[in-house]
Amino acid sequence: MTFWQRLEHPAQALVYGATGGLGLALCEQLLTRDDVGLVWACARQAEAHEGLTELARQHGPRLRRLDVDPLAATDLATRLAGATPRLDLLLCASGLLQGEQAQAEKSLAQVGQAGLVESYLANAVLPLLLIRQLTPLLKGQHPCQIAALSARVGSIGDNRLGGWYGYRMAKAALNQGLRCASIELARLNPQSCVLALHPGTTDTALSRPFQARVPADKLFTPGYAAERLLEVLAARTPAETGSFWDWQGQAVAW
Repeated sequence: MTFWQRLEHPAQALVYGATGGLGLALCEQLLTRDDVGLVWACARQAEAHEGLTELARQHGPRLRRLDVDPLAATDLATRLAGATPRLDLLLCASGLLQGEQAQAEKSLAQVGQAGLVESYLANAVLPLLLIRQLTPLLKGQHPCQIAALSARVGSIGDNRLGGWYGYRMAKAALNQGLRCASIELARLNPQSCVLALHPGTTDTALSRPFQARVPADKLFTPGYAAERLLEVLAARTPAETGSFWDWQGQAVAW
């Protein structure tokens, strides 16, 4: 039985990182489903985003936009609770490979403290704070899927090339955080399932500087990646909480 089949009511969903290519595509995919009642599209600047504005025009009150920064906010569950007494689906689709300080380091000589910290905050701390803040809406007895975008490069067992120190380290930390959260949330909601998901190389701003050597059939549109991730997520059960999966539905080594 899939996640959608286990639901007793139309799903209440939240997508963080909804202004990114993959986050926006996830919102679009969810809104096409009759078994999704409401989608919260969240990001630091979600309310004025053109793509989300167009989705709101198409879908009306089924889409709600909310400006929020999990690194600064503390009252997110309270802000949602009036319209959303529970969350059935929580997706964190944000991530950072290169930023003001963070970079895709090729050697130890390029590793710097500021870059490591920026990557860690964006890729590991933010998703865990998001889950922590929304725990009051996740606990209970309802089917509940929680997922964050990880990356295969965060796998220690799969690392054969090295490099990308900050991004690899931060995604590995995220994986451990999600595993810890899965254990705690299983006590708070036995029907919860927490997942780390690898979307493959998706044609978004994060990957564009590194797409030159990616075969055409391995570079996915955001729409395709979103479709595949939702299929993988829907197939996972509470017995598989705390696990790591790729877009093909294959388990990824830790």
